[in-house]
Amino acid sequence: MENSAKNKKSNIVLALDFPYGNRNELLIKAIKILDETHEFLCAVKINRQLALPLGLFNGLKKILRLAKDYGLPAIMDCKINDVGHTNETIAKYYFEVGFDAVTANPFVGWKEGLKPVFEIAHKNSKGVILLVYMSHKGANEGYGQMVKAPEAEGLVSQYQIFARKAVEWNADGAVVGATYSKKIAEIKKIVKDKVPIYSPGIGIQGGKIEEAVKAGANFLIVGRTITLAKNPAKTAKEVRDTVNSILGDTL
Repeated sequence: MENSAKNKKSNIVLALDFPYGNRNELLIKAIKILDETHEFLCAVKINRQLALPLGLFNGLKKILRLAKDYGLPAIMDCKINDVGHTNETIAKYYFEVGFDAVTANPFVGWKEGLKPVFEIAHKNSKGVILLVYMSHKGANEGYGQMVKAPEAEGLVSQYQIFARKAVEWNADGAVVGATYSKKIAEIKKIVKDKVPIYSPGIGIQGGKIEEAVKAGANFLIVGRTITLAKNPAKTAKEVRDTVNSILGDTL
């Protein structure tokens, strides 16, 4: 991801997420938008809302092949969240079809939880990005709840524990919503430069580019702001240029 960001001079991850629709039209639209915007991106993220209608080894494989042709790493936003043997199988399929990284939910824990995913990923030079604080309004009900951590006195926030697990487990990224810039800054103090922060929620969800970047987000995940725009290429370029103007020569 770091190499792609430097080569592309962009830290924008395009979330190819679309509303429910006709499968053939979804494939055509996804390919068209990726064609138009690839030069302004450093990676592409795909959710199950596209994987389900297109099929993992059918339409989705065409998009992954195109992303590879453009030099864009592909993230599968599958939010792995089950028991270990199931998680391992899920990850194997996604990596086999061509994804470079998967997202996973640390709620399931390490032993017989996410350990197999990390092992299969890092064995094959793939990545695992942990959900630390999501971008939607209800995120606080889970990620923000106060809990008793075995290694700490008193109660601490769930997302603080997850941020520490991201470091402990050698995660390749931490998802922290751009809609919560204060949380980005707080989590950045925990993960420092050991785990890059991926921030979704820019634009339609209310996340502000400048606030997220200045708080410490390393990569911005932008979806509907680009995919639903009248001119996706123009919007993608504007988002990238805005970020670059904030970062200056540090990208």
